[in-house]
Amino acid sequence: MFVQTAAGWAWRLLVLGAAAYALFQLLVRFQPVVIAVFLGLVVTALLRPLADRLSRVMPRVTAVLCAYVLAVLIIAVLLSVTGLLVADEAPKVVAQFDTGIGRVEHWLEGSPFHVRPGALTGLQQKITAFISTHRSSLLQSAVNGATQAVEILTVAALGLFCSVFFVYSGERMWDFCRDQLPAVRRDGWQRGGTAALGTLSGYIRGIILVAATNAVLVGIALFALRVPLAGPLAMLEFLAAFVPLIGSPVALAVASAVALAARGPITAVIVLGLIVVIGEIEGHLLHPLIMSWAVRLHPVVVAVSVIAGTIALGIIGAVLAVPAVSVVWAVTQALRTPASPERSTRGARAT
Repeated sequence: MFVQTAAGWAWRLLVLGAAAYALFQLLVRFQPVVIAVFLGLVVTALLRPLADRLSRVMPRVTAVLCAYVLAVLIIAVLLSVTGLLVADEAPKVVAQFDTGIGRVEHWLEGSPFHVRPGALTGLQQKITAFISTHRSSLLQSAVNGATQAVEILTVAALGLFCSVFFVYSGERMWDFCRDQLPAVRRDGWQRGGTAALGTLSGYIRGIILVAATNAVLVGIALFALRVPLAGPLAMLEFLAAFVPLIGSPVALAVASAVALAARGPITAVIVLGLIVVIGEIEGHLLHPLIMSWAVRLHPVVVAVSVIAGTIALGIIGAVLAVPAVSVVWAVTQALRTPASPERSTRGARAT
């Protein structure tokens, strides 16, 4: 009896594993399209509520256009302010770096490191010689980077194109797909889709609020410590926070390197301490409060998802892993729960 049960579970697991592997290979094969659709859903989650509110006082087409124009203006203002801050502080930062590197050299030459005098200068010369020797390969890497930049722009354009139709008539597209299924399957499709959309929208809005809060806290701390490029470093923290667990520490490590060169080791250690402070605030305050409308995953699940996504698809996988796992879990929970007539009606209205 035990052998029969184990054999039954074994072949089922093999089938599920084969299906999962085939799905993964399909996603990898069409990775640019998958990323573009995800970006379209991200933009939709942000702009759809605004477009819905504007459509109450103006035609739908005009409301969608106004929502996109407003988003472009906000992004342009943020990029302009960041560029102005970098251009304004660049001369002062160069002077501080020159002084700070000398201060770091003297600090490393003392106790407890006792680095040989001139070692850092020799290291700089070795780096310069390496760049001169491998100039052709570095140029080839730059060309490859330009090619990847073109691919990124293409994916971004496709994602923006998809988002326009998602924002304008996403519910009609959803209804069309649902109505192609047999009638007995439509209720489950409706519940699963509603749960997926609600979870993804909640996660996207929540992670943006968490990232913005982290950026504000980091910006205030860097300004108080008089670290140069505090504004651009806060913007880096905002972007890095989209990679759970590891993004924020990496951004703060970069800020610590800038603080070390410009303000000295004590300031750099204080900035490193922000990694612990921001991590505690994010884990025990921001996520429980802000992310309450999305599926809350255990930290172990988040860590495993981020690492697995990074191994599979690199930085893109690290960004997509947690929302993908959240959506799968939400859909599973929705399909396991029997639907009531009221819930089905609410789901149809929400969609």
